[in-house]
Amino acid sequence: MLLAVDTSTTQVGVALYDGVHVIGESLWHGKLRHTTSLAPEIAALLKRTNRTMDEVTVLGVALGPGSFTSLRVGLSLIKGLALARNLPIIGIPTLDILAAAQPARDLRLATLLQAGRGRLAVGYYNASPNGIWEPKGDLSVMRVDELTENIEEKTLICGELSAEEREILANNDLVELSSPSRSTRRPACLAELAWKRYQAKNTDDAASLSPIYLQVGAQIPS
Repeated sequence: MLLAVDTSTTQVGVALYDGVHVIGESLWHGKLRHTTSLAPEIAALLKRTNRTMDEVTVLGVALGPGSFTSLRVGLSLIKGLALARNLPIIGIPTLDILAAAQPARDLRLATLLQAGRGRLAVGYYNASPNGIWEPKGDLSVMRVDELTENIEEKTLICGELSAEEREILANNDLVELSSPSRSTRRPACLAELAWKRYQAKNTDDAASLSPIYLQVGAQIPS
């Protein structure tokens, strides 16, 4: 059984997955109080599903980009479990989780996370011939008006957006906005991605695994 944890932003999520079923899933907005809420929520999820940590055989964690503090909370907890229990660990880029929730289509995909000070972290994807979204290019950081001005081809957009940001993007005829439900990072999607890598024996080293932070050069002035 795989335990997945995502603390990339104020939205936090945990899930239990066995390769066939999503055994349990919980997500909430934590307002960056992840240190006090994460471990109790994992314990509550295990209790609700009548499972124990002894049944967990692999761990999955979102790597970012995201908040510096919140990413470290999730990764520290998962790395601690991996080292203490000698469990394999798999890190998944956070924007890949958003992409995995979108049906593959013949158009560009942009996944978004709030990056603070009115900025968005933006990752682009194209669908491969086997129906999997594959990242294309480097992560960008920009404001929503810059994003909409830079879109020159039909683009599906999903991720964390305010009502105002969704309205601005909707005014671009080349933009197709994913629904709020598909724009929510589900820990079950993280669990599925991690499970596929686990089955392929493509795990990470717990001691060296580190978060993905926004590059300083990608940041824009406030």
